[in-house]
Amino acid sequence: MPTQEKVMVKVGLSSCGIAAGGLNVFDALQKEIKKAGLDVKLQKTGCIGLCYLEPIVDVVSTNGELISYKEILPDKVGRLVQEHLVENKPIDEWIIKDRNDIISKQVRVALRNCGVIDPESLEDYRATGGYKAIEKAIKEMTPETVIEQVLASGLRGRGGAGFPTGLKWKFTRQSPGNEKYIVCNADEGDPGAFMDRSILEGDPHSVIEGMMLAGYAIGANVAYVYCRAEYPLAIKRLQKAIDDATNEGLMGDNIFGSNFSFTVKIKKGAGAFVCGEETALLASLEGERGMPRLKPPFPAQKGLWKKPTSINNVETFANVPWIIYNGPEKLAAYGVGRSRGTKVFALAGKVAKGGLIEVPMGITLREVIYDIGGGIRGGKEFKAVQLGGPSGGCIPKSLIDTSVDYESVTATGAIMGSGGMIVMDETTCMVDMARFFLNFVQNESCGKCIHCRLGTKRMLEILNRITEGKAKPEELDLLEELAYNVKEGALCGLGQTAPNPVLTTLRYFRDEYEAHIYDRRCPAKVCNQLLTYSIDPDKCTGCKVCAKRCPAEAIQGERKESNVIDQEKCIKCGNCFNACKFGAVQVE
Repeated sequence: MPTQEKVMVKVGLSSCGIAAGGLNVFDALQKEIKKAGLDVKLQKTGCIGLCYLEPIVDVVSTNGELISYKEILPDKVGRLVQEHLVENKPIDEWIIKDRNDIISKQVRVALRNCGVIDPESLEDYRATGGYKAIEKAIKEMTPETVIEQVLASGLRGRGGAGFPTGLKWKFTRQSPGNEKYIVCNADEGDPGAFMDRSILEGDPHSVIEGMMLAGYAIGANVAYVYCRAEYPLAIKRLQKAIDDATNEGLMGDNIFGSNFSFTVKIKKGAGAFVCGEETALLASLEGERGMPRLKPPFPAQKGLWKKPTSINNVETFANVPWIIYNGPEKLAAYGVGRSRGTKVFALAGKVAKGGLIEVPMGITLREVIYDIGGGIRGGKEFKAVQLGGPSGGCIPKSLIDTSVDYESVTATGAIMGSGGMIVMDETTCMVDMARFFLNFVQNESCGKCIHCRLGTKRMLEILNRITEGKAKPEELDLLEELAYNVKEGALCGLGQTAPNPVLTTLRYFRDEYEAHIYDRRCPAKVCNQLLTYSIDPDKCTGCKVCAKRCPAEAIQGERKESNVIDQEKCIKCGNCFNACKFGAVQVE
């Protein structure tokens, strides 16, 4: 790292850091640094990706040496300031020892500035080469050359479908008409996904510059960011970045003395999952109800207000300035086959080290989950990973060495999606997991087409019966038949991919479905209606703690004697199992 005039103290203040108490830590640091009379620069920054260790405080010495501290709460701040900043004695037990190991296994392009710079500082962004790419494009390159470089980089849309970004821009530029638009899809709705939010919170200027380059390439002067209203911090920092860039003359009219003008506007979405589909998003931007439209025509031909429009997501735009600034061959050097560059993932679920990562295409799932994610929490056995959210699918343990690239992931029945990666262990019921995702999609269906509106409802009803132990054997074939019918008949991509979690779990975990239907048993012991709670008389001490926790008064017996559970009264809530400290309550 470069040398600097002052010691710098950084506090991670993206949503994860703030939720963990980062704002109170920042205030406490301000007071303690002032109290000690130190000439130290205190800075807010975004998420470095180690969300499981928040609040994180970085101390950067004048020679660039970085020490990261984990789980710093206000009561630790006094000691940190005194021992590290005053006495220059780092506190060993608080240091994140494996920080460099985790980061070094990644390749950070879209996340290059997240957790490094102050996201609200234009000066910080420019110090990293910010807005040099758009300046280079305007002064030295034609729009066609920009498109050629994006094509040469191999960059594909990071929002799910993986369509070549340069090709989309080329089609939009070639469409007739002088009025064209750029749209940034920041309507991140997958459960467990937070990639776009973290980029907007940690490096909003990179997204703005990416949109500017896209606008220059296709001949558009206006861009819209469609961001869900549930991301208030992302919207706040993005708006500040737009205002700062405009005030500095980096955006607006005649940029860098050229004929190119560009403005960015923010549209807050109401949180409808279907508005992640590009044509539904456009309808919402126009003030209509967010419902998909038939394609063709595609947005590149007839998009926003029936004008040619190029739509990409946050991560895609964040890649573009880096490509133009460093050259397309640098990004193309990473990856395999037709999947070039890097991909950001939100690691969530039963993984030990959850958070945000960016890895080169071609890395294996095993490397992501074990080498970067630290394996499974509590030493439990890995079972599957859900890729692509509700539109994706489950990849089982037997395929853990699958290469993370578009073609390999699609071959498993899952999709890359926007980058949600939910890890599951032996305690996960795959039938219940499929039911959860289908319930989400069914609730979020816009209702425009019958296959999605009614097909997913019928599928969900079957899954509910399976988890309740009420399904008939023939319903398993009906579930699969419905899944394929919905996949083939739904109007938009979201409806067409809605059955994926069901189809992949049927493909890889059919034995679990059969156990639920034929044996009325949940192997993972998750589905309450299929569980039986009993008390082992040899282990029961008669302490009566379980009886006090039972809302149905189903536990009978005297104190200091073995108790029993009345199966007719038992509502299978599991309170007795959680309350027993002697392992006497058994679940079958």
